[in-house]
Order: sequence, then C-alpha cells, then structure tokens
Amino acid sequence: MASKRLSRSDTTPAGRLDEARLHDVLGYQMAQATIVSNAVFAEQVGRPFDLRPVEYTVLTLIVENPGGSQARLARALAVTAPNITMWIDRLESRGLVRREQSARDRRSQVLHATQEGIALARAATQRILDAERQALAAHLSAAEHAILLELLHKVACARGERSGGG
Repeated sequence: MASKRLSRSDTTPAGRLDEARLHDVLGYQMAQATIVSNAVFAEQVGRPFDLRPVEYTVLTLIVENPGGSQARLARALAVTAPNITMWIDRLESRGLVRREQSARDRRSQVLHATQEGIALARAATQRILDAERQALAAHLSAAEHAILLELLHKVACARGERSGGG
C-alpha cells in the first residue's frame, strides 16, 4: 500500500504529524495558534517587562476601564475572586495599579492604573501588536488578520450565550 502524501495543510505546523480530523476542531487550531502568540508575548512582553499574560491582561483591562471592580474583572476573565485578588496584589506591589474606596459604595474598592501602569500597558500592547503583525505577515494579509481577530471575538462572544450572560 502506497503511503499517503500529506500536504502542508494536512499536518501539524511543527513535527509534520497528520492532523486528520483535528484539522477541523476549533479548540485544536486555537491551541496551535496560542503557541505562536505565547512565544510572541514571552519575547516581547513577558521577559522584558516581567509580566505573565494574565497580569498583562488584568493591567490592560484596568487601564481601559478605570474605576472598575475586582468582581467585574473576575467575571470578564472567568476566574475566581481569590485569583483576581492575587493578580491585583502582584500588580499593586509593583506600583502598577492601586485600589481606592468606592465613592458610591464605601464597602467596595475600585481599581485604577498608576501612570507607570498605564505606560507599561501601552508599551506592552504596542510591542505585541507590532510583533504579531511581523510574525504573521508571511501567513496572513492585513485583511485576513483583521478578519481573524473579528472571528475570534465572535467566538469569544458565544461565551455569554452559553453561560447565560457573561
């Protein structure tokens, strides 16, 4: 029996293994793409700024949504309150965010990024965007990149529909 000749689109990006039915599984393809984005993040932000992906995400969401609560962040990221508290504690100890008592509800705290946190989030985001464009330029046109981002956002929005709100 002759061996089947696999095309590049039928095999894993590295290792040249036959993907078979995995090729059509969204989660598998997202996991493979995450390998690329994690490498870009580690090189451009993780090591240079000593930030984990979740810390970058939390910081950036605080920068973009000043005065928000820890509970709202935890809901947005689908994590527990203790986890979000731990990550905010780390960012606060680095002087990147601060907690303040809410003017509307004195029992709760609101979150704000410091000037250093704002500058770090903006610099990190720009480095990620530039490096992702460069890493993907040989594989995606600018239009395809924009479509991919829009489609991934639509997939993420299905979370709210599946969980009854999000």
